[in-house]
Amino acid sequence: MNFTAYLGADIFDGTRIHCGVALLLDNNLGFKGIVSQKFLPEDCQVISLDGGTLVPEFVDLQVNGGGGVMFNDAPSLANLSIIAAAHATLGTGRFLPTLITDTPAHSRSAVDAVEQAIATGVEGIIGLHLEGPHLSIARKGAHDGSLVRPMDDTDLALVLDAAARLPNVMMTVASETVSEAQVTRMADAGVIVSLGHTDADFAQCKRWMDAGARCVTHLFNAMSQMGNRAPGLVGAALDDGRVSAGLIADSIHVHPASMGAAIRGKRGPGQMFLVTDAMAVAGSTKTEFMLNGRRILRRDGKLTLEDGTLAGADLDMAQAIRVLVHQVGIDLADALAMATSVPAGLLHQAPGAGGFALGKKIRPIWLDRALELYIL
Repeated sequence: MNFTAYLGADIFDGTRIHCGVALLLDNNLGFKGIVSQKFLPEDCQVISLDGGTLVPEFVDLQVNGGGGVMFNDAPSLANLSIIAAAHATLGTGRFLPTLITDTPAHSRSAVDAVEQAIATGVEGIIGLHLEGPHLSIARKGAHDGSLVRPMDDTDLALVLDAAARLPNVMMTVASETVSEAQVTRMADAGVIVSLGHTDADFAQCKRWMDAGARCVTHLFNAMSQMGNRAPGLVGAALDDGRVSAGLIADSIHVHPASMGAAIRGKRGPGQMFLVTDAMAVAGSTKTEFMLNGRRILRRDGKLTLEDGTLAGADLDMAQAIRVLVHQVGIDLADALAMATSVPAGLLHQAPGAGGFALGKKIRPIWLDRALELYIL
């Protein structure tokens, strides 16, 4: 048979949900379309599903590890292949491997490894996210404070070189350690500059947004909070329509009520999007791992340093969607967009990401009635 059709489930195309139709695949060429059941080819294998929703593969802009390894362990092609394979089992088809604050040598190796992974066709890798080392000590979270430092000319040159070599580069920075001029240089070179791990006040954050920052890293976590007279980075992110913001929707990093208020109150066109902030345990049964020589524990659905500091998330995209729908009260289509088309829209080069691209091979993802994930 030349075609396969999936029936019985709604279909989310990256923007909206279609009901009572079929997802049609050409077994040789890939995605053929979302079509009426009346117009299915005669030479077609029909697979019937019991409700739920078919969705594109997820897009995750903050993946620190998976399959038992951290990118920081060794920024190498071998580790990237393990991480990519682990996240494929969780429904993520495109992602930015994320290097947490580390040495300059590790940062250089990360750029080289991602370039090699893309060149050799490792599925899913679409660029690099450097989360640090140019952060605020006051808001470093689980990052190693001994490795946090201001950005100098050599650091800036490394990021600009990465932007010239890779399709997408995201850089999380704090205004305490990166200047407005440096932000503008990076933004002009195509870097997706994201503010995070900063104690900067509202006015300072707005200046850095004026300089070219267009994202905020894991909203609410490791940043100046929103008060009645001091809106902080949280307030700046919600108030500035130029900026989009990632969200770790595990109901541990952020209370569901705070998530709901942020999603509903975000000024556009910038939008909220989901990230997993996944660590080595993603797609594995590991209960602990090491980060920069420090032990990270997996307990009761969260990851912490031994002193209790949150250290990434024990989260996958399907779980985050369940939290948004069942605990926060977000419409399913909006929650799905936050895991697909919204993050894809922030990237410079990711053709077909966040939706179904005509003629492209796809792995249909099925979320059943309970929003549990199955790879078809």
